[in-house]
Amino acid sequence: MLVDTHCHIQFQGYKNDREAVIERCRAKGTMLNLVGTQKDTSRLAVELAEKYDWMFASIGTHPNHLFPTHIDEEESHFVSREEDFDEAYYEKLVQSKKVVAIGECGLDLFHLPPNVPLETVLEKQKRVFMAHFQFAQKHDKALVIHCRDAHDQLIELLKELINRISPPMRGGGGGVRGVVHCYTSNWTHAEEYIKMGLCLGFTGVITFPPKKSDPQAQHDLLEVVKNVPMDRFVLETDSPYLAPIPYRGTRAEPWMVEAVAKKISEVKMVSIEEVEKASTENAKNLFKFLI
Repeated sequence: MLVDTHCHIQFQGYKNDREAVIERCRAKGTMLNLVGTQKDTSRLAVELAEKYDWMFASIGTHPNHLFPTHIDEEESHFVSREEDFDEAYYEKLVQSKKVVAIGECGLDLFHLPPNVPLETVLEKQKRVFMAHFQFAQKHDKALVIHCRDAHDQLIELLKELINRISPPMRGGGGGVRGVVHCYTSNWTHAEEYIKMGLCLGFTGVITFPPKKSDPQAQHDLLEVVKNVPMDRFVLETDSPYLAPIPYRGTRAEPWMVEAVAKKISEVKMVSIEEVEKASTENAKNLFKFLI
């Protein structure tokens, strides 16, 4: 059994064949954590997870939804709808036993809204992330953390927040229980996150060839995959995005997480069975799945 700890099959990209995708995941024995990015997708994640004993949900507000922002990625192009973190709304959702984490939340300095000063963007992102952090502590949930082009700022903020937590509430390593989703940075940043008690989430990005414009980035990422302890990583697809090789160019589906596991086994030079066992156990420990 494998666990896709970060997917979005409640998104519109699956509206025409969602049941078929779910059946393929069931046939593969893949457990799913459906991750919300704002109020509607968080609610839909909970509603869908409640229908299946092998699905769970995470709820929160993605930093790209804090301002109207044009998102131009290989798989999608849209302008995000502006929202803030509505704690009263999420307070109702978190009552579901299927909610295992808070997020996707965090910092993003890659997708920036037009005509808004960087300082203003970062200030709001930090404020909203702090609200998610406190909400997760209040409800004893893991954090699903998004970070793009802002690792130094995130690490500084996390250290500040962790210092405020009373020791009994701290997670592994004396820090916080959570995962840095779709990790793509270097070992220097990875070590900082691991010291804080966080796990790293690996997606299909680890299967991609190096970019001609920046081949070092993929080298650095695979160094992280090689060095990360066996008890500090989880598997993700980020479906419908980031389909791994050999499915690149198609819409990702959660069962494709097996390709991520295969790449990890190759890089770490351990058996696929070891990766499957470790990643599944890590996911259960991180999210406290009630199964």
